[in-house]
Amino acid sequence: MTSSFSDVVRGRRMTRSFRPDPILPAVLDDLVDLASRAPSAGKSQGWHLVALEGPETATFWDITLPPERRPSFRWQGLLEAPTILLPFADPGAYLERYSEPDKQRTGLGAGTEAWPAPYWTIDASMAVMTLLLAAEDAGLGALLFGVFDGEIELREALGVPDDLELLGAIALGYAADDPDASGTGRSARRPRRSPEAIIHRSRWSPPPATGDP
Repeated sequence: MTSSFSDVVRGRRMTRSFRPDPILPAVLDDLVDLASRAPSAGKSQGWHLVALEGPETATFWDITLPPERRPSFRWQGLLEAPTILLPFADPGAYLERYSEPDKQRTGLGAGTEAWPAPYWTIDASMAVMTLLLAAEDAGLGALLFGVFDGEIELREALGVPDDLELLGAIALGYAADDPDASGTGRSARRPRRSPEAIIHRSRWSPPPATGDP
């Protein structure tokens, strides 16, 4: 691990307040190009982004956070984000890829139930994580958050196929000078688990004792 990569990982925060300054299309293209290099089973590359930029972001907010609910919304600076990205996982891309001759013997092209884990979700999530790190490296702020209200209406408004899986939304832009809105949610105050608490070396738990002590 290089020190520069370590700095990017340690410096990344979820940004909740943005300046309205637009992101250049070439900058977004570079972020997505980096994200496209995340691992992908069979190089299926089954993920997509719907990008709403500038005034287009109103479509997202009008559906998921109607004007009558906004006065009580805690993160007002989030509404200023110049770009909203909607990442989608595409299970069909994996079934199609694993029905091709070099993968057909796996049987994974038969249907989503044949997969031991939903790799379309896993791979799309890794791409999103790579995009978040790329944004940090480019000096941008980003926030990944859930779409808890209005997903059906949002899909209809944007013409998104029903078989794609929405992972959430990514607000992207230049962070506002608002220290109260960057990485300071209640969850951010929780202590970080140590490597010792995460790693189970050799097995999950010690084997049960056998025989007399």
